[in-house]
Amino acid sequence: MDSLITAAARALATGDLLGALKRVALRDDPPALALRGIAMAQLGDLVRAKALLRRAARAFGPKEAVARARCVVAEAEIALVSRDLGWPAKSLEAARATLDAHGDRVNAAHARNLAVRRLLLIGRLDEAEHALAEFDPAPLPPASRVAHELVVAGIAIRRLRTKAARAALARAQRAAAEADIPALTAEVESALLVMDTPAARLIARDGERLLLLDEVEALLASGSLVVDACRHVVRHAGQVVSLATRPVLFALARALGEAWPADVPRSTLVARAFRGRQADESHRARLRVEVGRLRGELRALAGVSATKQGFALAPRRAREVVVLAPPIDEPHAAVLAFLADGESWSSSALAIALGASPRTVQRALEQLGAAGKVQSFGRGRARRWLTPPVPGFPTILLLPGPLPSD
Repeated sequence: MDSLITAAARALATGDLLGALKRVALRDDPPALALRGIAMAQLGDLVRAKALLRRAARAFGPKEAVARARCVVAEAEIALVSRDLGWPAKSLEAARATLDAHGDRVNAAHARNLAVRRLLLIGRLDEAEHALAEFDPAPLPPASRVAHELVVAGIAIRRLRTKAARAALARAQRAAAEADIPALTAEVESALLVMDTPAARLIARDGERLLLLDEVEALLASGSLVVDACRHVVRHAGQVVSLATRPVLFALARALGEAWPADVPRSTLVARAFRGRQADESHRARLRVEVGRLRGELRALAGVSATKQGFALAPRRAREVVVLAPPIDEPHAAVLAFLADGESWSSSALAIALGASPRTVQRALEQLGAAGKVQSFGRGRARRWLTPPVPGFPTILLLPGPLPSD
C-alpha cells in the first residue's frame, strides 16, 4: 500500500472524510476507488459510493480476493443503510468466509455484524442470536467493538432484556470513546436514547400512561393478564396466545381488556370488531360465534362471560387485566415505526421487514403520505419513503486494507 493510500485510510479511520478524498480524488487505481467509495458513502452519496465500490471490486486482480471481499462487505453496508433488503445475503456470507480464510478477522467480524443487523431488521432474532453465539469481540479494534455491541444491544432490546441492553450500550459507549470517531459516538448516543423513549402505552382501569422499555419488561413479568396490542397476543405468566392472524378476535380481546373489570356492550363490540354502525341480528349472531372462538383461544388464561348488556373478560389467575398499546394509536403504526429510524425505505424493503404484501405496504404509505406523516423522493423502483429528519449515512464502513501500526 503506497503512502497516499495509507494516509487516506488513516484519515478515514479518524473521520476526516475530506482529508481522505484530497489524497485519492484524482486516482483510479482499485484501492483509491474503494477509499473514495467509502468516503462518499459517509458523506451520504450512496449511489456514487456503490458505483465506486463496484468498480474497485472489478478492478482488483484474481489474486486480490481479500480486497474484492472487502469491497463486497462495504457495498453490503451501503445496501443495509439504504434499506435495500433484497441485496444478496449469500454474497456477504461468501465475502465473510473469504476474509476469515485469509486471516482478516476484523473485517470478517464486521461482515458478521452486518448480516446480524439485517436479520434484526427483518425480525429473525433467533438466527441473529445464533450468528453472534460464542463470538468474542475483545480482540477487535474499538470501532468494530462498537458495531458488535450495538448489535448485541439491538437483540436485547427486541427481546425486552433491558439490563443486558444497557450493559451492551455502556460497552459500546466506552469503545466509541476509545475510537474517538464522532460519527460512532453519535450512533451510540442515538441508540441510548431508545432506552429513555416511550416504547408503549399502558391502558388500565386507573387510566393511561406511557411506558419505557424497562417498564414494559417489568409489566410482562408482573403477573397481570396483558392484552398486547404491539404484538397482537394475550399473555400471562409465560403463557402466550397469539391472535396475530385473527384480527377480529384480537379486536374483541382488546375491547374487553380496555373495559375490564366492566363489561362491553354488544353494540360497541360490533363496532370495534366488524366496524358495523348498528348491531342488527346478523351482527349479533356473528358476534356470538366470534366470542365463542375467543373463549376457545383464551380458555387457559381467561373466560369471556355474557352479561345483560354484552360481554366481560374474566381472568383465571391474574388479579388485573391491562392493555399494552403502541405509543401512537395509528392504523399504520408498524410502518411508521420502521420509518422512524431516519433512514429512507423502499416499499419492497418495508414489505420484507413487515412480512406483508408489497401492495398492502404501498397503500399504507400512500395514506400516510396523503396525511403528511411521511415523505417520498424518487420514482418507480428508486422511490424511497422516510419521515423527517433527513436520511442517515453509514458510520462504520470498511477501509480497503488494514492500517499499519505506528
